[in-house]
Amino acid sequence: MSAFMGEVVGTMILILFGGGVVAGANLKKTFSFSGGWIVITIAWGLAVTMGVFAVGSISGAHLNPAVTIGLALNGDFPWTDVPGYIIAQLIGGFLGGVLVYLHYLPHWKITEDQGAKLAVFSTSPAIRHTFSNLLSEIIGTFILVLGLLFIGANQFTEGLNPIAVGLLIVVIGMSLGGTTGYAINPARDLGPRIAHFLLPIPGKGKSGWDYAWIPVVGPIMGGSLGSIFYQIVFSGKSSIMLWTILAVNIVVLIIVYLFGKKEDVKMESSNISA
Repeated sequence: MSAFMGEVVGTMILILFGGGVVAGANLKKTFSFSGGWIVITIAWGLAVTMGVFAVGSISGAHLNPAVTIGLALNGDFPWTDVPGYIIAQLIGGFLGGVLVYLHYLPHWKITEDQGAKLAVFSTSPAIRHTFSNLLSEIIGTFILVLGLLFIGANQFTEGLNPIAVGLLIVVIGMSLGGTTGYAINPARDLGPRIAHFLLPIPGKGKSGWDYAWIPVVGPIMGGSLGSIFYQIVFSGKSSIMLWTILAVNIVVLIIVYLFGKKEDVKMESSNISA
């Protein structure tokens, strides 16, 4: 199996288990209906563990464009391979979403809640607030990439690394995931969201494209910042490129803060008038 296919299969496994647990908790007449946040976060952690076990020896099991970019910034992965990995991860996310749809086929029709259906495939904020939603995804992915670099710097008994990574996902979900559903992975959100858009899901509603940029941009920013922080603070490395990327991230945050306030005010006004 090639590294490209490894990322496709690994990300597909990630979404099959991760999206699957959300479907079980959200869709009516499943035995796991209303399973709750703890069940969901533990299952997502195990989903990552299984994906890493499956293809770690083949592709390194990034399963996440933010991780791929973060590792490339850290010098642990060639930039020439980044586009191929990201494409593979998006394909895997889409295929995983399709498998979840097929597995729960009779449950979509009897579930009226459009938001519950969309949540199986993609994330959404608990409270819509553009700047803080983006910041939540940045912080979550910052600690994800930083944690992966911590884990990689330590010596583990063979086979324990995927378990440590899975536990990292669990603690991020339990501690930081309650605000936006912790996408912390553009492929985890965008790939299945595309599946939601294309699949003939009964009464599915909109795919939330007005929010979709946040779980893409936020994780990429957070992953790059996590890598930069690790290099500057822990490895003692510094370069113009690192400081430039840091400056770009700060500028983006300022722009989102300024323009996001206007959009949030408009949304609040439209909700009140409705």
